[in-house]
Amino acid sequence: MTPAMQVAIAFGSVAILLGLMALVRRQARASGWSAEVQRKLVHIGTGLYALGLPWLFTDQWPVYMLIGITIVVMLILRLPRFAKGGLGETLHGVERQSWGDLLLALAIGVVFALSEGRAILYILPIATLTLADAAAALTGTRYGKQFFQIEDGQKSVEGSAVFFMVTLILSMVCLLLLTEVPRANVILLAVILAAFGTLVEADSWRGFDNFFLPTGLMLFLNMNLTAPALDLGLLILIYALAIWIFLRVAPSVGLTPHAVRVYVVAMFLILSVTQVQNAVLPALVFAAHALTCRAAPCQAQYPELDIVAAICLVSFAWLTAGLVTDMNALAFYGLTMTGLVIAFLTLSLGAFTVAIQVAAMAVLIAGGVALYTWLMTFNVATKMWAGSPTALALVTAAITATIPAVWPAQFANQRAVKLTVLAMACPVLGYVGLMGGHLGWL
Repeated sequence: MTPAMQVAIAFGSVAILLGLMALVRRQARASGWSAEVQRKLVHIGTGLYALGLPWLFTDQWPVYMLIGITIVVMLILRLPRFAKGGLGETLHGVERQSWGDLLLALAIGVVFALSEGRAILYILPIATLTLADAAAALTGTRYGKQFFQIEDGQKSVEGSAVFFMVTLILSMVCLLLLTEVPRANVILLAVILAAFGTLVEADSWRGFDNFFLPTGLMLFLNMNLTAPALDLGLLILIYALAIWIFLRVAPSVGLTPHAVRVYVVAMFLILSVTQVQNAVLPALVFAAHALTCRAAPCQAQYPELDIVAAICLVSFAWLTAGLVTDMNALAFYGLTMTGLVIAFLTLSLGAFTVAIQVAAMAVLIAGGVALYTWLMTFNVATKMWAGSPTALALVTAAITATIPAVWPAQFANQRAVKLTVLAMACPVLGYVGLMGGHLGWL
């Protein structure tokens, strides 16, 4: 297939999506469909089409181009002119705030990249997102009687039960048809995937399940597809025990049960793709964030959930960057987490005198760099970095300590987003520089 034909198919795919939205909107007006039904019909159509992407193109780049075009179109449809009364109403007619349309496109691209051509790692997560998530939402809307609270609304027990059953069936079918996994492991894996997916879907907010659900399932499958049955059983016991322990501790640190469950899910996903030493810094970010929220409360509506979203998205971004460029990004991922820890702890010092703040910042910078450098010694992959991790770590630490200390009021709202961008700045520049040298750009 020629490049021109692949480009034409990519643009044609976007046209098909817009045509589907127009058809759903027209039929919704004629039949009186609710906003939720419209949104989920578009969701199902998009997901089913996405299942064929690995076989629709002969190269990978048109898939990424298609994802990029789709995200741009989704952003345009969010404009008031289209979101209310226009074509975008099929996605944005619901009352709650959601980023699900953008996150769905992003998730498809990430799962496509990380699955590396393995059918089970792509088909099962996207099929679950497409069918189980839609079935749960529609069941909860129509038949939900028993509800449980999350920060930005409520979800139904009936919807979660349907999600579990649909995921269980999809998992068994895909594992039987696409793998050589022993039959006993098929059942155990299907149950774990259904239970894990149900928890992720139930505890997600603002449409983040469209990203965390497929990527989480894909990562779990990638790490545990060939695991012995005993290891799988032990894993689920550890996961359940972690949730129980954190729920017991939650009241003492001012966290809601929902936030605690999301924290555990996030750490579980991080540990699914990396070694323990690379999970230390993300765990410290959570701790530093909790401490800072008590010392200097954030004006965001759900700061605990914002930091989970930020850490997970940053983690997936660095993981994807490493796979796409074939250059390990662990050192830069750790650098970002180090910057976040220092930035949050710096904001917690606002009640102290300037002299104490300066002394504490110096300790934070030195301690953060020392901890980061020590943790990176356990990663063989980071030794490919020809430069000095410590030098870039010092610059990152100095910036993430100084800017929040000088302008703390700028981080009173949307704190997680702003500090994440700040912490990413130096690592991204360092990674681009390394990539340029590796490819002969510099």
